[in-house]
Amino acid sequence: MDNDDLKGEVSRGARAVIVYPAMRQRVAVDTESRLEEARGLALAIGIVVVEAFAIPIREARAGTLFGEGQIDNIAVACNREDAELVIVDGSLTAIQQRNLEEKLKRKVIDRTGLILEIFGERAATAEGRLQVELAHLDYQAGRLVRSWTHLERQRGGFGFLGGPGETQIEADRRMIRDRMARLRRELEQVRRTRGLHRQRRGRAPWPVIALVGYTNAGKSTLFNRLTGASVMAEDLLFATLDPTMRAIRLPGIDKAILSDTVGFISDLPTQLVAAFRATLEEVTAADVIVHVRDIANPDTAAQKQQVLEVLTDLGIIGAEGEAAPVPMVEVWNKWDLLDADQIADLEAERNRRSDEKIVSLSAFTGENCQDLLALLSDMLTADAALHSFVLPASAGQRIAWLHAHGEVLADEDAGEGEEGPRRRLAVRLSPRDLGRFTRLP
Repeated sequence: MDNDDLKGEVSRGARAVIVYPAMRQRVAVDTESRLEEARGLALAIGIVVVEAFAIPIREARAGTLFGEGQIDNIAVACNREDAELVIVDGSLTAIQQRNLEEKLKRKVIDRTGLILEIFGERAATAEGRLQVELAHLDYQAGRLVRSWTHLERQRGGFGFLGGPGETQIEADRRMIRDRMARLRRELEQVRRTRGLHRQRRGRAPWPVIALVGYTNAGKSTLFNRLTGASVMAEDLLFATLDPTMRAIRLPGIDKAILSDTVGFISDLPTQLVAAFRATLEEVTAADVIVHVRDIANPDTAAQKQQVLEVLTDLGIIGAEGEAAPVPMVEVWNKWDLLDADQIADLEAERNRRSDEKIVSLSAFTGENCQDLLALLSDMLTADAALHSFVLPASAGQRIAWLHAHGEVLADEDAGEGEEGPRRRLAVRLSPRDLGRFTRLP
């Protein structure tokens, strides 16, 4: 294969061999689970995985990551399976990627590159596309190695006094920096717009509930179940990228906003953590966070830890031992896939964690989803207090607001006032809703 052919994009239907460099220090996720997740990532953009295996790494080689014998084994697998692509389920430096491509005579991408390919294909909104392009450029900036020396401009300036001119790599880097600066300005404008929207929602009389969780945990399926929406919810990693918001009704709460966010994953590329910060900003404005877990997955504990680490890094939840800025509910999803022994073990764990808010349910079948809605309603109204209001009967909008957003215990005639007939209402309201009511015109 010509080296120029290695520069192309990853194509759908490409036959790929996945190689997981199993470093000794990695103990959080077992090898088979990691390979299965890598297969899922490849499947998400239509890559055909013909073989997947782990290679133990005692000491990473600076130039190739793998040893010569290990590279030969990868080449044998590629030739045997007629694979045109090698996916290294780990991080590669630019030099390692280039050297592996030269030795294997095939295109090589690492985990970051693969996830970027998925995000590039899935981003649907203008903001999502800006974030993806920025992450791509940030990634590519480090991949520009000195492989185009034939394009170097040997002279700059005028006459014979000019020194070496700008190389093609330098020109490419400059163009990437300029484009990234423009994208950051556009994204900053998007963030400001989202901030204004959040402020308006803050003044609006509706609490916000944010769904978070590991990718493929069932967030979008639960979102669709609770809202009746039709957000893409397939058995694919990163089926949902852009945040989606819908109104829902809760017991005693006429309207709340439910937000579905991008899924998390282990070793999420740093470019994406930064670029998709705006997406996760929706979580910081939430009144309640619902952490959806695929409780039937053997690695559910490790996945939970990955989610909590990212949320802690972003300041959305408190570090261990600190109070959480936003209350959280843990949802054990895919309860219908468990056998009796697994259910018994989980019930015992829930009893041990009786001080935490945990709901077991199946978003697919709808089992126990009403329990989640009842718990959310209780959490959002837990600090409600009884208030008495005397309002003109003509203040229909304010009276209707109290009926919609509080628990009206009494609504009775209060006689005549300066403005005509009056109503006396006894209403249970949270401090937040009381503040919203006082700001109503």
